[in-house]
Amino acid sequence: MSDKARGRTGSSLGGRLGGRTGGHPGGRTREGTSARAAGTREPGALAQLAAALRTPAGAAQPLFAQAPKAWQRALPYLLVGTVVVSLLPTTIAVLTNDYGMDGGWAGALGVAQTVPLLLAVTRPLQAWLLVLVADTFGAVLLTQADKVAGHSWPWTPMAVVGYLVLMACLGLRESNRTLVGVWLVTGALGAVLGFFQPRDTMNTAALLFVLGGVVLALTGALRGLGDARQRIAEQESISEAERSRRTLLEERARIARELHDVVAHHMSVITVQADSAPYRLPGMPEPVQEEFAAIAASARESLGEMRRLLTVLRAPDGAGGADGPGGGADGERAPQPGIGRLQQLVEATVRAGQPVELSLAAGAARAAPPAVDLSAYRIVQEALANVVRHAPGAPTRVSVTVDDDEVLVLVVNGPAARDAVVEPDGPGTGHGLVGMRERVRLTGGTLDTGPLPDGGFRVAARLPLQTGAGTAGTDGTDDTNEERS
Repeated sequence: MSDKARGRTGSSLGGRLGGRTGGHPGGRTREGTSARAAGTREPGALAQLAAALRTPAGAAQPLFAQAPKAWQRALPYLLVGTVVVSLLPTTIAVLTNDYGMDGGWAGALGVAQTVPLLLAVTRPLQAWLLVLVADTFGAVLLTQADKVAGHSWPWTPMAVVGYLVLMACLGLRESNRTLVGVWLVTGALGAVLGFFQPRDTMNTAALLFVLGGVVLALTGALRGLGDARQRIAEQESISEAERSRRTLLEERARIARELHDVVAHHMSVITVQADSAPYRLPGMPEPVQEEFAAIAASARESLGEMRRLLTVLRAPDGAGGADGPGGGADGERAPQPGIGRLQQLVEATVRAGQPVELSLAAGAARAAPPAVDLSAYRIVQEALANVVRHAPGAPTRVSVTVDDDEVLVLVVNGPAARDAVVEPDGPGTGHGLVGMRERVRLTGGTLDTGPLPDGGFRVAARLPLQTGAGTAGTDGTDDTNEERS
């Protein structure tokens, strides 16, 4: 990110305010809140069930394990249980009455072919193995049944229904390679059994092979869609984290570039004072002169190191040239603004059509150290830029006060004008609040941002006059606020 804001005149600052994409808070109008509330309405029961179907379950999880409601998570058990309760007596009755099988064998075969379906909710592959063995054993037994002629073989109608239910559970859980293997084994077993087909029976091996393939294809495609959506969501989450990290690093690099001038000024003063000390203080002993010479040499070396560091920080921007007002080499050589230039900033904002009032404490610019002076100006600049973007026409009040210990910067705006066109919320770059937080953290102060009851927004920063290492952070920051730009 180029250092666009450095050294701009009042008119260029006004242009920046009109086009900045900093994420502010000012666009939290009632209309925007209502739109977001309507857009985040809870989906209906059917939509939730469809989402649960598309959500892949883990190795030890049942189907619909990630559904939001308890009844939805219990639905697979209810459906499979209903199938088992329906198929079990029907299987026993058909085997006994239509196929003429002994009642004991019919009961055992019915239980073996239907009860394992209950396992399909959590472990469909194991359930498939059990049912496949039971159906194969049943086909062998039916070859000796008295009334098998004229009926379906090797798979009875009840076995076909149960097998298809099992195929659906498999398709929602297992990989494509496993599904293809299950389908081929089913077809191969039906083909082998076909060599032992009793006379006058209807072979259902091809029917089950085709229907099973269709069910596996449909449910497998549905599971694949869920896998794809899950991967997309994971990639979006990773991208968002990387975007946030990149935004933070860019903002820190920008602040480091700006603070270089502040530190370089002090180092230059130290160098000049150390070099001129023997001339300003005649009669200085030789050891003292050598000490001052060493101090000047160290200061010059430090300045050289800082310039090399700044070259690294500015390299990405320099490669692309100037990318807007304030960018490029001319913007880098301009002096840093401070509290003393807030009046120009406010005037530029007013010329852009934004009603702004400024209350500036006398002597604030002289009281603040350079880092605090620059940070206060940038915070006001960010806040006003975001008001212009997200709450155009809103009355805004800027206040900068100073006491013995700190500088208080306060920017408060009302709701956007009724006829104003507010930019829609979007992901943006997030430099607005991120930049404010980083500058406040740099000075060891606190930042408090948040919406107001009337639809406006408030930004309040406390910057200590005695800046530390920035360990105080932003304890007062409302991190729940959106960084929409």
